[in-house]
Amino acid sequence: MNDYGKLKSGTDIRGVAIASEEKPALLTEQAVADFAGAFALWLQRRTGKARCKIAIGRDSRLTGELFQKTIIDKLKYCSLELFDCGMFSTPAAFMTTKLPSMQADGAIMITASHHPKDINGLKFFTADGGVNSAELDEIIELADAGECVKPGSLSMIIRRDYMRLYCDTLCDMIRKGTGLFMPLKGMKIVVDAGHGAGGFFADRVLSPLGADVSASQFLQPDGAFPAHPPNPENAEAMESLKTRVVESGADIGIIFDADVDRCAVVTGDGTEVNRCRLIALAAAMILPEHKGATIVTDSVTTEGLRKFIEAHGGVQKRFRRGYRNVIDEAKRLCDAGTDAPLAIESSGHVAFKEHYFLDDGAYFVAKILVTFANLRRKGKDLVDLIDGLETPLEECDVRLKMTGRDWKATAEKIISRLNGIAERMLRISEDNYEGVRAYVSHADGYFIVRTSVHDPVVPIYIESNKRGGALSIARFLYSYMCGFSGVDMSPLQQLIDEKTIELEIEKSDDDGYDDLAQGEEAAVFDVGEGTNDFDGFDEIEESEQAEQDDFNEDTTDADFGGFDADDGYAVDGEADFDETNPISEQTGEDPDQF
Repeated sequence: MNDYGKLKSGTDIRGVAIASEEKPALLTEQAVADFAGAFALWLQRRTGKARCKIAIGRDSRLTGELFQKTIIDKLKYCSLELFDCGMFSTPAAFMTTKLPSMQADGAIMITASHHPKDINGLKFFTADGGVNSAELDEIIELADAGECVKPGSLSMIIRRDYMRLYCDTLCDMIRKGTGLFMPLKGMKIVVDAGHGAGGFFADRVLSPLGADVSASQFLQPDGAFPAHPPNPENAEAMESLKTRVVESGADIGIIFDADVDRCAVVTGDGTEVNRCRLIALAAAMILPEHKGATIVTDSVTTEGLRKFIEAHGGVQKRFRRGYRNVIDEAKRLCDAGTDAPLAIESSGHVAFKEHYFLDDGAYFVAKILVTFANLRRKGKDLVDLIDGLETPLEECDVRLKMTGRDWKATAEKIISRLNGIAERMLRISEDNYEGVRAYVSHADGYFIVRTSVHDPVVPIYIESNKRGGALSIARFLYSYMCGFSGVDMSPLQQLIDEKTIELEIEKSDDDGYDDLAQGEEAAVFDVGEGTNDFDGFDEIEESEQAEQDDFNEDTTDADFGGFDADDGYAVDGEADFDETNPISEQTGEDPDQF
C-alpha cells in the first residue's frame, strides 16, 4: 500500500522530484505512473467511457520530459486516445477539453508552478475544470491501492502542435476586442517568461498582432530558472521586468509564472501592477459591464482595494487563500443567483466566468492588451484605470517556518489563541474566512495571520497608515508568537530590526515627527523587543493574572509570559524551539508565495 497522500498540495500533486543529500525524491517515476493509471481509471468511471481522450503536457521543469514519457508509457496499452502535447501551459491543458478539434475528456499537466527546480507536480483536469480536493482524494486513494485502468489494446497516441490552436484563439480574441487586424502595431512589449513555458506569448501571440517584442527576456525554457524565480509576486522578478521595460522604452511589460496560470504587468512608466493593483485593474475592467457585481478575492488584500471596488460599483468578498477556493466560491455565488464574474487572488491567479472560471494568465493579459490598445487611442494608459486605488503608508509580510514535527497542530493553536485574544482586545474583521484578520485602531492598521495553503508556514501580512504602526503590530505579534515552540521567528525579528532602523532614520530626518513623537508612540501598543510585556495597551496594563482569568477556555494558559511547559510552550517568554524537522520535506521553501 502506497502513501501518496503526503504529496497532496491543495488540489495538486506536488513533491521533490530530484533527490539531494537533504531531501529524498518523493515524486518518483513510479509515483507518476501510479497517478496516471489511477486518473485514467477515475476518468473512465466518471465519464462512463472506456476509450477516454486524455491530453498530456508539461512546463519547462527539469523532470517534465521524463515524467511525460512515463505517463504515456503507462497508458500506452490501455485502449485510450492520448494527446502528446509536449510543452504547453496549465490553462492550455484545460482548454484541450473545450476545443472542438480535440474535446479531451481529461488532461494531465506536469508542473509545480513557481516552486524551486527540484520540485515537480501534477494537475488533473476534466471538462468541468481542475479536480477539486475531494476528487483528488479519490484519485490518491486509487493510486495508493495500486488500482489503475485495465490493460487492453494499443492506445492511439496523437502528437500535435496544440499550442498553435490555443494561440490562435488568443489572437482572434485580441483582434475582435479592438476591431483591428494588427491591433498591437507600433507597440513595444516586453515579455518575461522566467524561463518557464510562457515564451510562446511573444512569438506566437504578440508578433502576429504587430507588436515589437525584441526587448523580451528569458523566453527560452530552462527548468533551472537561472534568471529569477518564475513568480509574478517575487520582488526580484518584478524588478527585473521593470528595469527592462524602462531601459528599453517599452510601452508595457508582461510576466508569467512557469506554467502561465498567473501573471502581472509593468506599465511604461515602471509602475508594477501585481497583487492588489492587479485585482484593482481586473475589477476596473469588468465592473462597467457588471454593475453591482461581487468580486471574489483572497483574504490578503488591502482596505484600499475594498474602497476601490466599492467606488466602482462593485462588492468585494474576501475569501480563503487558494485559487480553487476563490474560484469555487465565485461559482457558488453564481449558482445562487449572485453576479460574480471574477475570482482573483493577489498571487496573480485570475479567473473570469466568461472563460470557464479558468485561471489563465495569458487570457487575462490578452484582455489587458485589448483594454490598453483601446485606451491608447484615447490618449490614456492602464494606470489611469487604477488611479483611485489607495495604498497603505506601511505594508509588509513575512513567512514563519514551522520547524516542529506536528507543525499543523502548533499552527492551529497559534491561530485559535490569537483569535481569542483579538476578539477580546482588538476588532475582528467581519468578512474573514481564514486565520485571524484583526484591526488595530492605535496603529491605524491591521494584520492577517494564517496558515499556508501548501507549506509548513505561517504567513503574516501587516498594513498600517501611521508611521511606526507596522513596527508596533510586528512587535505585538513577535511577543505573542515567541511563546510557541517549533516556529522560526527570525524573519519577524528581522522585520522588526529593519522597521526600527527605518523609524529612527525618519525621526532624525523629521524634527516634527507629527504622528508618534508627541506621546502617541505609547498609545500605539509597543512590545519590548524579545519580551512578552504589553506596554501601552490600556486594557492590559492592570494585571496579567486578571487577563488570564478573563480569557476564554481556549486561551486560559496564553499569558504571553508564562505558557504551560506541559503544553509544549515556553515559560517566562523563553521559546523552546524544536528544530528536528527543518522545513517541508515535500515541497521545499516557498519564500514569495502566500
